[in-house]
Amino acid sequence: MSPSSDLCLIAGNANPPLSKSIAEQLNVPLADAVVTSFPDSETFVKINDNIRGRDVFIIQPTCPPANHNLMELLIMIDAARRASADRITAVIPFYGYARQDRKDQPRVPITAKLVANLLTAAGANRILTMDLHAQQIQGFFDIPVDHLYAAPVLYKHFVGKKMQNLVVVSPDVGGLKMAYAYSNMLNAGLAIVAKRRKSPTEVESLNLIGEVKDADVILVDDLTETAGTLSSASNFLREAGARNVFAIVSHAVLGKMGIDRLKKSAIKELVTTDSVPHVDSEGFPITVLSVAPLLGEAIRRIHSNSSVTSLFDVNVAKLSH
Repeated sequence: MSPSSDLCLIAGNANPPLSKSIAEQLNVPLADAVVTSFPDSETFVKINDNIRGRDVFIIQPTCPPANHNLMELLIMIDAARRASADRITAVIPFYGYARQDRKDQPRVPITAKLVANLLTAAGANRILTMDLHAQQIQGFFDIPVDHLYAAPVLYKHFVGKKMQNLVVVSPDVGGLKMAYAYSNMLNAGLAIVAKRRKSPTEVESLNLIGEVKDADVILVDDLTETAGTLSSASNFLREAGARNVFAIVSHAVLGKMGIDRLKKSAIKELVTTDSVPHVDSEGFPITVLSVAPLLGEAIRRIHSNSSVTSLFDVNVAKLSH
């Protein structure tokens, strides 16, 4: 691509602090752009800077309100395409609708695929995202997708802690691969909690595969919203003899229900990223670690056509250099 002066960052309204942090990491100012709404709630976008022929990165997680933030992203992409940007990369730290990735019931959509189609149709040439709920969503796109992992950022929080008989636990079978990566990084044991979903907001933990008695346990998941899975699993682990229960979540899209459940759960601390904005945790200990350096480095490498392979690697030995 062109020299670094042609790099352009445009921020939506979904997570302004993260966009500013990424800009600071790259030492590149955010482009002058108006992203607002008319009184009837229609989104309006105007890019005031000249972006003709530039390498444009549009930063916008599609977190709640998901529909509004997604539409804002699509309109920003369309505005950049019509302004003759050379290449448009949608930087989506949190990919909304990722849980609707298959037909698990009759007559339901595969909305994660629909969103992929919309992003491509709007004019995105590339996607940069992090910890997708299901990795096969990368295959929903016919354009390049760079899929980063928050694990290198999150695991460091626990390295300095003196934890005894450490076990990493996946709260469901689907998260086993992520839990296995953390167990390797932390040189810890591995266990799985089998669950049954009773409703979209209520989960029942049924069985434990592995041993957690007298262990410090870290629950690992990619996403929590109502904290049903985490709270149920943590209480189940405490009953199984776990000494302390912590949680690592890449995307904490928490509302009041989630905070209330966490406060009543056996979890002592939740560690997450700033991929989405965070509400007041009302006294519950939530540690938020920034992924701006990770995303910033990925943007730098994509812009310069350098390899981003090492950023996908969750091997501690390689990450420590």
